[in-house]
Formats: sequence, structure tokens, C-alpha cells
Amino acid sequence: MPLELPALPYDRTALEPHLSGDTLDHHHGHHQRALIDRVNALTAGTELDGAPLEVVVRKAQGALFDHAAQAWNNAFYWHSLRPAAAGGSGPKGALAEAVARDFGDVATLRQRFDAIALRHFGAGWVWLVQRADGRLGLVATANAATPITGDDTPLLAASMWEHAAYPDYRDNRARYLEAFWHLVSWDSVAARLR
Repeated sequence: MPLELPALPYDRTALEPHLSGDTLDHHHGHHQRALIDRVNALTAGTELDGAPLEVVVRKAQGALFDHAAQAWNNAFYWHSLRPAAAGGSGPKGALAEAVARDFGDVATLRQRFDAIALRHFGAGWVWLVQRADGRLGLVATANAATPITGDDTPLLAASMWEHAAYPDYRDNRARYLEAFWHLVSWDSVAARLR
């Protein structure tokens, strides 16, 4: 059975005013849909036909990897966010303790994350990850690269692809990141801790 584009975990306008419904339509409805369609075309009739997307990412190479990993990264990104109206005061419990241990506080985590994102050249992702030893770290990946192919567990992702920010913020990545932090779902991040 071919892969299907996963539905957004909220309404297309739920991230406004930080990310517009038009941006979600374009990013999710156009780009992510095209990635899923391409994965289906490339896996048709192969051993990966109908395999879960994460399995395809872990086994694929070349163009199939690029499309599958990017589709996975996008799905992860949507689940890293929550409507701003839902509120949220930051990390709690074990996540708050890990942030304090490894960054000092949320402000420092955010400052370091943003610095990596603003230095990142071209398309890609910035991730908060949990290392194999349990410590938290920050990673930037280019293009479709993803932490799930290594030992890190992704906890939070910010898309640095043009279609994630350009419709609402043009070339102002700093404003996009400011909006991103208003939407982070700390509950989702905490649920991913090992």
C-alpha cells in the first residue's frame, strides 16, 4: 500500500499569526505531498514498496533517501509545533532538568539553537537531539539529512528550507525563528525523551 501524506495535527490556520495558512498549504500541501508522491514512485515494485517511511529512510540511498528523509523530517517538524493559542510555558519535568543540565536554561538553549540556524547555509534543519548517553545536543543538517540515521534521537526540529519561512518572513530568518519559538510544543519534545 503506498504511503499517504499524513494530515497536519491541527487546522491549516492554527499556527497563525506566526505561520500562515498559506505557508502551511504550500509547505505541507505542495512540498511534502510531492515528496510522498516521489517516494511512492521510487519504491513501487521494490522491497520497500509500502514500508513505513522511517524504514525507507533507514534503508534508502540516493534520490529515494533524499525524498523519504525530507518527507519524514517535515512530518516530524509539524509535530514539533502546536497552535500558539494552546499556550505553553516551556519545558517541564525531566525535559526541564535536561535543559538545565546541558544548557543552563531555555534562554541559552534558544540562543545557541538560533545561532546555529542563522549560520546554517542553504536548505536544511536544526535539531535539538538526545545523544546516546542521554545528554542533549544541537545539530544542523543539510538538505534532507536526518538524525534518525545515526545514534541521536531527534527531539525538536526547525526547518531552514526556504518554503518554511519565505512566504511569511522573506529572507528574515531571525523573525522566522522568533515565530518558531512561539509554536514549539514542549510536551511533544518531552514525550520523545528516552
